[in-house]
Amino acid sequence: MAASPSPDEIYFFQTNGYLVVENFLEPAHVSHLRDVTAAAVDRRRHRHESGEIDDHIDIDGANTRILQILADDPAFVDLIDHPPLLPYVRKLLNPEPHFHASDAIWEIAPSARNPGWHIDGWCGGYRMLRPGIPLLQLKVGYFLSDMTLPDQGNLMVVPGSHHTDIEPDRQCLEGFDTFLGATQLCVPEGSCVMFHNALWHTRGPATRPDGRRLMLYYAYEHPWMVGNPEHWTYPRKFYDGLSPQHRAYFHGFAFDPPDVRWT
Repeated sequence: MAASPSPDEIYFFQTNGYLVVENFLEPAHVSHLRDVTAAAVDRRRHRHESGEIDDHIDIDGANTRILQILADDPAFVDLIDHPPLLPYVRKLLNPEPHFHASDAIWEIAPSARNPGWHIDGWCGGYRMLRPGIPLLQLKVGYFLSDMTLPDQGNLMVVPGSHHTDIEPDRQCLEGFDTFLGATQLCVPEGSCVMFHNALWHTRGPATRPDGRRLMLYYAYEHPWMVGNPEHWTYPRKFYDGLSPQHRAYFHGFAFDPPDVRWT
């Protein structure tokens, strides 16, 4: 593989706040991830419909979003340190990144939901750190369906918006086309997107009758950060089953006995 990220990719990410890399996942890998995601969504929906309380699922008709997915299938754990991704995360964020959060999106029908423009992070997107919200979380999205056509819930971003400390006005946030500079990312399956926590983004309009938005989202943080509440939701069995390689992406206090990391 060529050295990654390239200087051009680093420049694009730092300038625009996001980076898309096409053909990032092999077709067979995409197919497998799509299969295990479908199975995980079916299990979660079945438990929810059976009356089991699950705060980590969002159902909108045929569309589903599930959060905190690592324990749902080993393939989700393996994706934490997907070899082609690591050079990007280490170069763009931190040489020793920690896992932050995960979720899966399975949208197979049009949705009338309004835009939810936002930035990522604690306390409304680390707004208390202005001016100049730093890169504290690197969000990574994997496209498991073809999204080369618009209006099927495509990720919308406002390039360069991670540089500004000015809050958009209410009218700006009310629509998909009211945020000046907003663009839909139209990319083929197997693509990967990485973006800055302070980049303004939302799920775009989902009006295409045959549109499908199948995605996995992961996020990474600095090793000195406290850790996302997701870390407390996994059972002891999950942590006991992690390999030493994967343990390194979680904070030491998640284990029993705790891993001593700072020496």
